[in-house]
Amino acid sequence: MIPGAHNPDLPSAGRGSGLGSCDRPLCEAYDAALYDLDGVLYLGAEAVPHAAAGVAAAVEAGMRTAFVTNNASRRPAAVAAHLRELGIPADAADVVTSAQAAVRLLRERLPAGVDVLVVGAQGLVDEVAAAGFAPVSRAGPEVRAVVQGYGPDTGYAQLAEASLALQGGALWIAANTDSTLPSPRGPLPGNGALVAALRVATGLEPIVAGKPEPALHAESVARVGAKRPLVIGDRLDTDVLGAVRGGADSLLVLTGVVGVSALLAAPAGMRPTYVAPDLRGLLAPQPRVELAESRARCDDASASYDDGEIRVSGDGVAALRAACALAWQCADAGLPAEHVVGLEE
Repeated sequence: MIPGAHNPDLPSAGRGSGLGSCDRPLCEAYDAALYDLDGVLYLGAEAVPHAAAGVAAAVEAGMRTAFVTNNASRRPAAVAAHLRELGIPADAADVVTSAQAAVRLLRERLPAGVDVLVVGAQGLVDEVAAAGFAPVSRAGPEVRAVVQGYGPDTGYAQLAEASLALQGGALWIAANTDSTLPSPRGPLPGNGALVAALRVATGLEPIVAGKPEPALHAESVARVGAKRPLVIGDRLDTDVLGAVRGGADSLLVLTGVVGVSALLAAPAGMRPTYVAPDLRGLLAPQPRVELAESRARCDDASASYDDGEIRVSGDGVAALRAACALAWQCADAGLPAEHVVGLEE
Protein backbone atom coordinates (compact mmCIF):
# COMPACT_ATOMS: atom_id res chain seq x y z
CA MET A 1 0.00 0.00 0.00
CA ILE A 2 1.15 3.56 -0.67
CA PRO A 3 2.50 5.06 2.60
CA GLY A 4 -0.13 7.45 3.91
CA ALA A 5 -2.84 6.12 1.57
CA HIS A 6 -5.78 4.00 2.66
CA ASN A 7 -7.88 1.32 1.07
CA PRO A 8 -10.90 2.60 -0.86
CA ASP A 9 -13.76 3.56 1.42
CA LEU A 10 -16.33 1.19 -0.06
CA PRO A 11 -16.03 -2.22 1.63
CA SER A 12 -15.96 -4.24 -1.60
CA ALA A 13 -14.09 -1.68 -3.69
CA GLY A 14 -10.87 -2.15 -5.58
CA ARG A 15 -9.25 0.15 -8.11
CA GLY A 16 -11.88 1.73 -10.27
CA SER A 17 -14.71 0.97 -7.87
CA GLY A 18 -14.50 3.65 -5.19
CA LEU A 19 -12.50 6.46 -3.65
CA GLY A 20 -9.25 6.03 -1.80
CA SER A 21 -7.90 8.47 0.75
CA CYS A 22 -4.44 9.80 1.57
CA ASP A 23 -3.37 11.65 4.70
CA ARG A 24 -0.35 13.18 2.98
CA PRO A 25 -0.21 15.42 -0.10
CA LEU A 26 -0.44 13.16 -3.15
CA CYS A 27 2.80 14.61 -4.52
CA GLU A 28 4.57 13.16 -1.47
CA ALA A 29 2.85 9.77 -1.48
CA TYR A 30 3.61 8.91 -5.15
CA ASP A 31 6.98 8.96 -6.92
CA ALA A 32 5.84 9.92 -10.43
CA ALA A 33 3.04 11.89 -12.03
CA LEU A 34 1.78 10.68 -15.41
CA TYR A 35 -0.05 13.75 -16.70
CA ASP A 36 -2.58 13.75 -19.49
CA LEU A 37 -2.27 16.98 -21.50
CA ASP A 38 -5.47 18.17 -23.18
CA GLY A 39 -7.88 19.21 -20.47
CA VAL A 40 -5.37 18.78 -17.65
CA LEU A 41 -2.47 21.11 -18.51
CA TYR A 42 -3.90 23.07 -21.42
CA LEU A 43 -6.98 23.65 -23.52
CA GLY A 44 -5.81 24.38 -27.05
CA ALA A 45 -3.17 27.08 -26.79
CA GLU A 46 -4.19 28.21 -23.30
CA ALA A 47 -2.95 26.90 -19.97
CA VAL A 48 -5.44 25.38 -17.56
CA PRO A 49 -5.58 27.55 -14.42
CA HIS A 50 -3.25 26.36 -11.64
CA ALA A 51 -1.68 23.70 -13.89
CA ALA A 52 1.82 25.17 -14.18
CA ALA A 53 2.07 25.93 -10.47
CA GLY A 54 0.77 22.45 -9.61
CA VAL A 55 3.33 20.68 -11.79
CA ALA A 56 6.17 22.86 -10.46
CA ALA A 57 5.22 22.21 -6.84
CA ALA A 58 4.98 18.46 -7.47
CA VAL A 59 8.45 18.46 -9.04
CA GLU A 60 9.75 20.43 -6.05
CA ALA A 61 8.30 17.72 -3.79
CA GLY A 62 10.31 15.10 -5.68
CA MET A 63 7.81 13.67 -8.18
CA ARG A 64 9.18 12.52 -11.50
CA THR A 65 7.16 13.62 -14.50
CA ALA A 66 5.85 12.14 -17.73
CA PHE A 67 3.50 13.97 -20.05
CA VAL A 68 1.31 11.28 -21.58
CA THR A 69 -0.98 12.04 -24.49
CA ASN A 70 -3.35 10.08 -26.67
CA ASN A 71 -2.91 12.80 -29.30
CA ALA A 72 -0.67 11.37 -32.03
CA SER A 73 -0.62 14.53 -34.14
CA ARG A 74 2.24 16.43 -32.50
CA ARG A 75 5.94 15.63 -32.18
CA PRO A 76 7.29 15.31 -28.62
CA ALA A 77 9.60 18.28 -29.14
CA ALA A 78 6.65 20.46 -30.17
CA VAL A 79 4.61 19.31 -27.16
CA ALA A 80 7.52 20.07 -24.82
CA ALA A 81 7.98 23.51 -26.38
CA HIS A 82 4.29 24.27 -25.90
CA LEU A 83 4.47 23.21 -22.25
CA ARG A 84 7.49 25.44 -21.66
CA GLU A 85 5.60 28.37 -23.21
CA LEU A 86 2.93 27.78 -20.56
CA GLY A 87 5.52 27.81 -17.77
CA ILE A 88 5.78 24.04 -17.36
CA PRO A 89 9.35 22.68 -17.52
CA ALA A 90 9.47 19.86 -20.07
CA ASP A 91 11.90 18.16 -22.44
CA ALA A 92 11.01 16.04 -25.45
CA ALA A 93 12.12 12.94 -23.55
CA ASP A 94 9.43 13.64 -20.93
CA VAL A 95 6.65 13.39 -23.53
CA VAL A 96 5.10 9.99 -24.27
CA THR A 97 2.64 9.91 -27.17
CA SER A 98 0.21 7.38 -28.56
CA ALA A 99 2.15 7.63 -31.82
CA GLN A 100 5.18 6.17 -30.03
CA ALA A 101 3.03 3.42 -28.53
CA ALA A 102 1.57 2.66 -31.97
CA VAL A 103 5.04 2.33 -33.45
CA ARG A 104 5.99 -0.04 -30.63
CA LEU A 105 3.07 -2.26 -31.63
CA LEU A 106 4.16 -2.08 -35.28
CA ARG A 107 7.68 -3.20 -34.38
CA GLU A 108 6.30 -6.17 -32.46
CA ARG A 109 4.33 -7.36 -35.48
CA LEU A 110 6.08 -6.36 -38.71
CA PRO A 111 9.65 -6.19 -40.03
CA ALA A 112 11.25 -2.82 -40.67
CA GLY A 113 11.06 -1.44 -44.18
CA VAL A 114 7.51 -2.44 -45.07
CA ASP A 115 4.96 0.07 -46.36
CA VAL A 116 2.65 1.54 -43.73
CA LEU A 117 -0.30 3.70 -44.72
CA VAL A 118 -0.52 6.57 -42.24
CA VAL A 119 -3.78 8.38 -41.55
CA GLY A 120 -3.06 11.37 -39.36
CA ALA A 121 -0.75 14.31 -38.85
CA GLN A 122 2.94 14.73 -39.65
CA GLY A 123 3.98 13.78 -36.14
CA LEU A 124 2.64 10.26 -36.68
CA VAL A 125 4.29 10.04 -40.11
CA ASP A 126 7.61 11.02 -38.53
CA GLU A 127 7.36 8.37 -35.79
CA VAL A 128 6.58 5.66 -38.35
CA ALA A 129 9.54 6.70 -40.52
CA ALA A 130 11.91 6.98 -37.55
CA ALA A 131 11.09 3.38 -36.64
CA GLY A 132 12.32 2.20 -40.04
CA PHE A 133 9.01 1.77 -41.83
CA ALA A 134 8.02 3.37 -45.14
CA PRO A 135 5.05 5.70 -44.63
CA VAL A 136 2.71 5.94 -47.63
CA SER A 137 -0.61 7.68 -48.27
CA ARG A 138 -2.21 5.39 -50.88
CA ALA A 139 -3.47 1.83 -50.64
CA GLY A 140 -1.73 -0.86 -52.66
CA PRO A 141 -0.64 -4.49 -52.52
CA GLU A 142 2.58 -3.60 -50.69
CA VAL A 143 0.84 -1.90 -47.77
CA ARG A 144 1.19 -4.14 -44.71
CA ALA A 145 -0.41 -1.91 -42.08
CA VAL A 146 -2.62 1.12 -41.52
CA VAL A 147 -1.73 3.36 -38.56
CA GLN A 148 -4.41 5.88 -37.69
CA GLY A 149 -4.08 8.88 -35.40
CA TYR A 150 -5.77 12.21 -34.96
CA GLY A 151 -5.09 14.79 -37.65
CA PRO A 152 -7.12 17.99 -38.09
CA ASP A 153 -6.87 17.72 -41.88
CA THR A 154 -7.99 14.09 -42.17
CA GLY A 155 -10.89 13.76 -44.60
CA TYR A 156 -12.72 11.41 -46.90
CA ALA A 157 -9.81 10.81 -49.27
CA GLN A 158 -7.50 9.56 -46.49
CA LEU A 159 -10.22 7.39 -44.95
CA ALA A 160 -11.04 5.89 -48.36
CA GLU A 161 -7.40 4.85 -48.91
CA ALA A 162 -7.26 3.34 -45.43
CA SER A 163 -10.49 1.45 -46.04
CA LEU A 164 -9.11 -0.08 -49.23
CA ALA A 165 -5.87 -1.11 -47.49
CA LEU A 166 -7.73 -2.71 -44.59
CA GLN A 167 -10.03 -4.63 -46.90
CA GLY A 168 -6.88 -5.84 -48.64
CA GLY A 169 -5.66 -7.44 -45.41
CA ALA A 170 -3.49 -4.74 -43.85
CA LEU A 171 -2.94 -4.70 -40.08
CA TRP A 172 -4.89 -1.85 -38.41
CA ILE A 173 -3.43 0.03 -35.45
CA ALA A 174 -5.25 3.03 -33.98
CA ALA A 175 -3.20 5.43 -31.90
CA ASN A 176 -6.29 6.01 -29.74
CA THR A 177 -10.06 5.85 -29.83
CA ASP A 178 -10.95 9.05 -27.94
CA SER A 179 -14.40 10.01 -29.20
CA THR A 180 -13.80 13.68 -28.45
CA LEU A 181 -10.99 16.06 -27.60
CA PRO A 182 -11.42 19.18 -25.45
CA SER A 183 -11.17 22.71 -26.80
CA PRO A 184 -11.94 26.18 -25.44
CA ARG A 185 -15.19 26.06 -27.47
CA GLY A 186 -16.23 22.64 -26.18
CA PRO A 187 -15.63 18.98 -27.12
CA LEU A 188 -14.59 18.33 -30.73
CA PRO A 189 -14.52 15.03 -32.69
CA GLY A 190 -11.47 12.99 -31.75
CA ASN A 191 -9.63 10.16 -33.43
CA GLY A 192 -12.22 7.69 -32.19
CA ALA A 193 -14.86 9.36 -34.33
CA LEU A 194 -12.75 8.74 -37.44
CA VAL A 195 -11.87 5.22 -36.32
CA ALA A 196 -15.61 4.61 -36.04
CA ALA A 197 -16.05 5.57 -39.69
CA LEU A 198 -13.55 2.93 -40.79
CA ARG A 199 -15.02 0.39 -38.38
CA VAL A 200 -18.44 0.83 -39.97
CA ALA A 201 -17.00 0.80 -43.52
CA THR A 202 -14.89 -2.34 -43.07
CA GLY A 203 -16.46 -4.32 -40.23
CA LEU A 204 -12.98 -4.60 -38.71
CA GLU A 205 -11.56 -3.70 -35.28
CA PRO A 206 -8.20 -1.98 -34.77
CA ILE A 207 -5.49 -2.79 -32.27
CA VAL A 208 -5.42 0.26 -29.99
CA ALA A 209 -2.13 1.68 -28.75
CA GLY A 210 -3.23 4.56 -26.53
CA LYS A 211 -5.19 4.84 -23.33
CA PRO A 212 -6.98 2.91 -21.94
CA GLU A 213 -5.01 0.04 -23.49
CA PRO A 214 -1.79 -0.91 -21.68
CA ALA A 215 0.90 -0.07 -24.26
CA LEU A 216 1.02 3.67 -23.62
CA HIS A 217 0.81 3.29 -19.84
CA ALA A 218 3.61 0.73 -19.81
CA GLU A 219 5.81 2.99 -21.94
CA SER A 220 5.15 5.92 -19.59
CA VAL A 221 5.97 3.98 -16.42
CA ALA A 222 9.16 2.65 -17.98
CA ARG A 223 10.18 6.09 -19.20
CA VAL A 224 10.30 7.54 -15.65
CA GLY A 225 11.19 4.35 -13.78
CA ALA A 226 8.10 4.72 -11.58
CA LYS A 227 7.43 2.40 -8.65
CA ARG A 228 4.36 4.29 -7.40
CA PRO A 229 2.91 6.22 -10.35
CA LEU A 230 -0.17 8.39 -10.15
CA VAL A 231 -2.14 8.86 -13.37
CA ILE A 232 -3.64 12.35 -13.64
CA GLY A 233 -6.35 12.96 -16.23
CA ASP A 234 -9.71 14.49 -17.11
CA ARG A 235 -11.44 11.49 -18.70
CA LEU A 236 -12.99 8.36 -17.22
CA ASP A 237 -12.86 6.16 -20.32
CA THR A 238 -9.19 6.77 -21.13
CA ASP A 239 -7.20 8.16 -18.19
CA VAL A 240 -8.98 6.46 -15.29
CA LEU A 241 -9.72 3.19 -17.09
CA GLY A 242 -6.13 3.14 -18.37
CA ALA A 243 -4.85 3.53 -14.82
CA VAL A 244 -7.11 0.72 -13.61
CA ARG A 245 -5.89 -1.60 -16.36
CA GLY A 246 -2.29 -0.62 -15.63
CA GLY A 247 -2.64 -1.27 -11.89
CA ALA A 248 -2.10 2.38 -10.94
CA ASP A 249 -4.01 4.91 -8.84
CA SER A 250 -5.54 7.95 -10.50
CA LEU A 251 -6.47 11.57 -9.84
CA LEU A 252 -9.30 13.00 -11.95
CA VAL A 253 -9.44 16.78 -12.33
CA LEU A 254 -12.54 18.64 -13.48
CA THR A 255 -10.79 20.97 -15.91
CA GLY A 256 -11.47 19.07 -19.13
CA VAL A 257 -14.03 16.62 -20.48
CA VAL A 258 -15.62 15.23 -17.30
CA GLY A 259 -17.79 17.50 -15.18
CA VAL A 260 -19.44 16.88 -11.83
CA SER A 261 -22.53 15.14 -13.25
CA ALA A 262 -20.47 12.67 -15.31
CA LEU A 263 -18.16 12.02 -12.36
CA LEU A 264 -21.06 11.22 -10.03
CA ALA A 265 -22.42 8.84 -12.68
CA ALA A 266 -19.08 7.08 -13.23
CA PRO A 267 -19.63 3.33 -13.59
CA ALA A 268 -17.78 0.79 -11.49
CA GLY A 269 -14.42 0.09 -13.09
CA MET A 270 -13.97 3.70 -14.24
CA ARG A 271 -13.98 5.53 -10.92
CA PRO A 272 -10.86 7.50 -9.97
CA THR A 273 -8.95 6.93 -6.76
CA TYR A 274 -8.94 10.66 -6.05
CA VAL A 275 -10.85 13.70 -7.35
CA ALA A 276 -10.10 17.42 -7.38
CA PRO A 277 -11.34 20.54 -9.18
CA ASP A 278 -7.84 21.18 -10.62
CA LEU A 279 -4.18 20.30 -10.15
CA ARG A 280 -4.02 21.95 -6.76
CA GLY A 281 -5.48 18.66 -5.58
CA LEU A 282 -2.11 17.06 -6.28
CA LEU A 283 -0.59 19.16 -3.49
CA ALA A 284 -3.08 18.27 -0.77
CA PRO A 285 -4.20 15.22 1.21
CA GLN A 286 -7.40 13.46 0.21
CA PRO A 287 -9.52 13.12 3.37
CA ARG A 288 -11.33 9.93 4.19
CA VAL A 289 -15.07 9.61 3.53
CA GLU A 290 -17.18 8.03 6.25
CA LEU A 291 -20.12 6.20 4.69
CA ALA A 292 -23.31 5.14 6.42
CA GLU A 293 -26.67 4.13 5.01
CA SER A 294 -27.85 6.99 2.77
CA ARG A 295 -25.24 9.39 4.16
CA ALA A 296 -21.60 10.33 3.66
CA ARG A 297 -19.30 12.68 5.57
CA CYS A 298 -15.88 14.04 4.60
CA ASP A 299 -14.29 16.55 6.99
CA ASP A 300 -16.94 19.25 7.48
CA ALA A 301 -18.92 18.35 4.35
CA SER A 302 -21.74 15.84 4.09
CA ALA A 303 -24.13 14.31 1.58
CA SER A 304 -27.45 12.53 2.04
CA TYR A 305 -29.67 10.47 -0.25
CA ASP A 306 -33.45 10.47 -0.26
CA ASP A 307 -35.90 9.38 -2.95
CA GLY A 308 -33.53 9.74 -5.91
CA GLU A 309 -31.91 12.98 -4.75
CA ILE A 310 -28.49 13.64 -3.23
CA ARG A 311 -28.20 16.77 -1.11
CA VAL A 312 -24.71 18.11 -0.41
CA SER A 313 -23.73 20.40 2.43
CA GLY A 314 -20.31 22.06 2.43
CA ASP A 315 -17.92 22.98 -0.34
CA GLY A 316 -14.52 22.25 -1.87
CA VAL A 317 -12.90 18.87 -2.32
CA ALA A 318 -14.53 17.46 0.81
CA ALA A 319 -18.02 18.10 -0.58
CA LEU A 320 -17.06 16.61 -3.94
CA ARG A 321 -15.64 13.49 -2.29
CA ALA A 322 -18.69 13.01 -0.07
CA ALA A 323 -21.02 13.33 -3.06
CA CYS A 324 -18.98 10.91 -5.18
CA ALA A 325 -18.76 8.25 -2.49
CA LEU A 326 -22.48 8.40 -1.77
CA ALA A 327 -23.54 8.53 -5.42
CA TRP A 328 -21.41 5.50 -6.26
CA GLN A 329 -22.64 3.55 -3.24
CA CYS A 330 -26.23 4.27 -4.22
CA ALA A 331 -25.63 3.32 -7.84
CA ASP A 332 -24.05 0.01 -6.81
CA ALA A 333 -27.13 -0.64 -4.67
CA GLY A 334 -29.45 0.03 -7.61
CA LEU A 335 -30.43 3.50 -6.39
CA PRO A 336 -29.09 5.95 -8.99
CA ALA A 337 -29.26 9.62 -8.07
CA GLU A 338 -31.55 11.53 -10.43
CA HIS A 339 -30.78 14.94 -8.90
CA VAL A 340 -27.87 16.44 -6.98
CA VAL A 341 -28.46 19.59 -4.95
CA GLY A 342 -25.80 21.81 -3.42
CA LEU A 343 -22.83 20.89 -5.63
CA GLU A 344 -21.80 23.19 -8.45
CA GLU A 345 -21.14 21.68 -11.90
